[in-house]
Amino acid sequence: MTATETDAATGTRTNGTAAPPPRHEPRGIRRLAFSQRLSRWDLKLSPYLYISPFFILFIVTGLFPIAYTAVISFMDWDLVRGTGTFIGFDQYVYVLTQPKFWIALRNTFSIFLLSSVPQLLLAIFIAAMLDQNIRAKTFWRMGVLVPYVMAPVAVALIFSNMFGDKYGLVNTILQDIGLSPVMWHSDAFASHIAIATMVNFRWTGYNTLILLAAMQAIPRDYYEAAAIDGASKLRQFFAITVPSLRPTLIFVIITSTIGGLQIFDEPRMYDQYGTGGADSQWLTITLYLYDIGWGQWNFGRAAALAWILFLIILAIGVVNLLVTRRLVRDEGSTR
Repeated sequence: MTATETDAATGTRTNGTAAPPPRHEPRGIRRLAFSQRLSRWDLKLSPYLYISPFFILFIVTGLFPIAYTAVISFMDWDLVRGTGTFIGFDQYVYVLTQPKFWIALRNTFSIFLLSSVPQLLLAIFIAAMLDQNIRAKTFWRMGVLVPYVMAPVAVALIFSNMFGDKYGLVNTILQDIGLSPVMWHSDAFASHIAIATMVNFRWTGYNTLILLAAMQAIPRDYYEAAAIDGASKLRQFFAITVPSLRPTLIFVIITSTIGGLQIFDEPRMYDQYGTGGADSQWLTITLYLYDIGWGQWNFGRAAALAWILFLIILAIGVVNLLVTRRLVRDEGSTR
């Protein structure tokens, strides 16, 4: 017989042993509905689906042409038949041993330097002016984009006439102020200046808006604190604005380098022939590539030249990346 106890609260008598816990029936395996399974797959796959159009487009229009050009560069390619004979590095050797290639490379870098450096300085100056409290901000900001949206052919035709050797507007102004006219088409360096002016006219506004957006992202507290400390506007610009623009400046420099080394429209339309000048005064790499491919119908050599240009741009990009990392590391160590 088991002992019994009286519950003081209820007055009922209970056995001394504890009651066994209630028994639960074992649960079966829970099956997800089709909509729930679909929702899980949607959460996992949807990010990849959203970004897939870019990669598909890049593979079709970017990666495949690069690989296909590499294959053609090792062949004596027949465009009509769509076949070729493998000849190894002969196309590369031929291109690199041509004096015209080195002339085109020199002209390309000359035009690039004459356009990129003034363009960057002018873009920083205009962006700093537009960042001030001026009237009609929207009008001026939209106005700097007008040259960018103009057709490159139209810009080239206008500037080609302006820099005419005999009846150009620039030479007319030079003669009116007592200076000798400049042979903008026959002189190599003068033609580089004229073509670089076209490039600056088209791309300065684009880079200005990029730099302006970066300037507006700088906290205004920095400028207020500097003003309280007695720093002038010029001091604030070099001590606050320029260091804060470093990542954006690196981006602008890299994109300008890629675009500057592939310049084609401006030198192509600088005269009526589009061959880079009678003595290759303004012949660029892309113009030389165009002449080999569509002038001489030698697509193997043109593909080899395209890959040489690609490797040059890639090498410059790597150098820019290394310099960028060095600057960021030095900046972090000084803080």
